[in-house]
Amino acid sequence: MSATFPPFDYEFEASQLDDDSAPPGGIHGGADGVVLRCGSTIEPKPIHWLWPGWLARSRLHLLAGDPGVGKTSVAIALAATVTAGGLWPDGTSCAKGRVVFFTTEDDVADTVIPRLLACGGDPDHFYVVESTRKDGKLQPFDPGRDIDKLSEAIQMLGGASMLILDPVVTAVSGDYNSASDVRRGMQKVGDLASASGCVTIGITHFSKGSVGANPASRVVGSVSFGAVARASIACAKVKGADGEFRRLMVRTKANSTADHGGFIYELDQVDVLPGISAQRVEWIEAVEGEARDLLADAVDEPMGGTSNDVADMLRSELAADGWTNSGMVYKPLLAAGFSKKQIWTASKKLGVVRVKGPNGKDDGWYWRLPGGASDDQGAA
Repeated sequence: MSATFPPFDYEFEASQLDDDSAPPGGIHGGADGVVLRCGSTIEPKPIHWLWPGWLARSRLHLLAGDPGVGKTSVAIALAATVTAGGLWPDGTSCAKGRVVFFTTEDDVADTVIPRLLACGGDPDHFYVVESTRKDGKLQPFDPGRDIDKLSEAIQMLGGASMLILDPVVTAVSGDYNSASDVRRGMQKVGDLASASGCVTIGITHFSKGSVGANPASRVVGSVSFGAVARASIACAKVKGADGEFRRLMVRTKANSTADHGGFIYELDQVDVLPGISAQRVEWIEAVEGEARDLLADAVDEPMGGTSNDVADMLRSELAADGWTNSGMVYKPLLAAGFSKKQIWTASKKLGVVRVKGPNGKDDGWYWRLPGGASDDQGAA
């Protein structure tokens, strides 16, 4: 049965505007009713930028793109600027700060830290999310389950300027195509950003076959990924007027600033230590224009086509030393367009080692690539 409301008395409302007996500005509402707050009691406050116009403190940002465009390398380059107090791509200076980094995509020792060093980052200000404790026992960190604990850890650290989740889909407990599941998981990440003051960057993929569409809607999974994020940045390969391909980073959604313009960048391989080389982002030049126009000639990389595609992505998911919960392995691959059957077949092709979690079936299964030192020790 629908509710019935009395007709609105416009003459009464107008009379209240000049009635000194009307309640003063402030918060109004009954003990169990809707609370209303007068705008005159709310003090306007500015947005606090880490990188003016691009990265806002206390906000969740998405960094999306196809495979092969260097999304993680771009994120690490931005992190390096923060840790070193360096210069942003537009030449503005950045205050030195801490960065907290979580990844299931790359090995920290042979990939992440070398890339940070290649970009001039300061590892003393770079912290990797390694694990979490439950009842005193270490277990793999799961963003979908442990995001509140991560917020506490950042507070104990003394705060951080930037948090990177790679990939952000791991923060969703449930179906990444479900609007309610995605909104619930992403809202927790957004709340962490707000509470910690961090620029929070979630890395994700573009959906296959979406070139030409609104860039803000190309993110895989539910549209709630983009809806909850306050800003989105896209990385893509585009074909220039000279016929040459180039990599481009552009703003595709910005609630608090202009959503256009970007930077051309290249990926170089440089030596960082004797016997160790790493990928480095080199910023080439700024470009102007609307995101959709700048990405009109983007190359749509296939995602989920051949068995080699899924095997390569699965290998990258399991590259980190140690055991990975199978649920966290599946999420980004499913989000990239692969089926469960494709993932399982690829795991057998790679000879993936599987063990039950330390607490039996309640912890699920853990996977790792063969040949690791802990193959016969189980998931610790």
